[in-house]
Amino acid sequence: MSVADRLLGELGPDIVSTGAQIPDRNRADWSGLPAVLPLALVRPRTTAQVATALRICNETATPVVTQGGLSGLCGGAHPVEQGLALSLERMNRVIGVDVAQATLTAEAGCILQVAQQAAADQGMMLAVDLGARGSCTVGGVIGTNAGGNQVLRYGMTRDHVLGLEAVLADGTVLPAMNRLLKNNVGLDLKQMFIGTEGTMGVVTQAVFRLHPRPTSGATAFVGVADSAAMLALLSTARKALGPALISFEVMWPSFYDIMRAGSGAAHPLAGQHGVYIVIEAGGFDPSVRERLETTLGDAMEAGIIEDAVIAGNLREERALWAVRESVSEYPRIIGKLTPFDIGIPLDRMAEAVATLEAAITARWPDARALSYGHMGDSNLHLVVNVPSAGDDQPSKEIKALVYGLTREYAGTVSAEHGIGIIKRDVIGYSRSPEELAAMRAVKAALDPRGILNPGKAFA
Repeated sequence: MSVADRLLGELGPDIVSTGAQIPDRNRADWSGLPAVLPLALVRPRTTAQVATALRICNETATPVVTQGGLSGLCGGAHPVEQGLALSLERMNRVIGVDVAQATLTAEAGCILQVAQQAAADQGMMLAVDLGARGSCTVGGVIGTNAGGNQVLRYGMTRDHVLGLEAVLADGTVLPAMNRLLKNNVGLDLKQMFIGTEGTMGVVTQAVFRLHPRPTSGATAFVGVADSAAMLALLSTARKALGPALISFEVMWPSFYDIMRAGSGAAHPLAGQHGVYIVIEAGGFDPSVRERLETTLGDAMEAGIIEDAVIAGNLREERALWAVRESVSEYPRIIGKLTPFDIGIPLDRMAEAVATLEAAITARWPDARALSYGHMGDSNLHLVVNVPSAGDDQPSKEIKALVYGLTREYAGTVSAEHGIGIIKRDVIGYSRSPEELAAMRAVKAALDPRGILNPGKAFA
């Protein structure tokens, strides 16, 4: 009996699809890799059904790729030939919000924005936040240890997960649904499933730590002369605002000018500047806006800031964020591109940005290299388009250049997007052979037949 027939026999046609029944969306993710028709698509409704599917696949050595919102950019959810695509889209409930314990429990297929709203409805905040909030799932966020715009204040996804339930490769259900902020008993097993892209097990539900919703906040848009001034302002803002500093988002003109023109967004400042910054502050002190104003005023007097504006209402706040959040418009404004999510030590960031942009345009004179990112987190995003190349972008050569320079600057090839297929060949640029050997030893212990997301990340 074939694997597909076994799956159909034990789970039924409501759960298992094959051939032409498999929707196009489950044949690829956002990585741009060519679509693949999996052996079968399983869309379980319960953890028990996930366990059944994995048990069958383990017994038959059938590869399994777990899928969430399919919004990843590195190919982590991209199906493999003769493998199973395991979509958790039907396991999408918010199970509950515990205000007293400050936790939210949700199934892995729950859309992040739905979970955020459930917390907000109870006066709380799920502080994991990123641009794909309306399409990404909490399971995918856990699998990639996603970051986003509020990492500077609240940390990566890892810092928000208290417990989780996962199904191991052989179908064993691991019930690690801790709800306590302090629980120091034995190994913290949940960490094996956070940021490991489905290579260790399939997360089916999780307990998230919540925070009180800030009662006061302010957002500013700032122009400075250069990267050195940007770093000086970051240092100043950290000292002056402390934990009230939530976001420090930076856009170099290479990004800001093209994306502002393409998106039709208004320019909040009077003139042109060397670097543009969105600063968000928040907390429970009504004086937070005044503190931000004072911080910016002092920085202006010190010659760090050239110009700045603070939003007066929600509409103005959204306008200040408009260009930074216009990245979904890349296909329309720029066309086909090669994206990067790298980390660079802050003391080398200014040099790295200048060197990367110069090296790219030296190699491809008409290239557009757009730089922006979460500078408070040392996270640089870079997207490259060579107009003269059309749809046949020289991505391999661009990646060799960018990742090579990232290694020279002692950076990381992945700050928040994961490794997937796209970065697997350069993982050694940021991890030692000893570290990779240890990771693979843990993988072999949990998944000895190597069925979970083979060929992805370090697997």
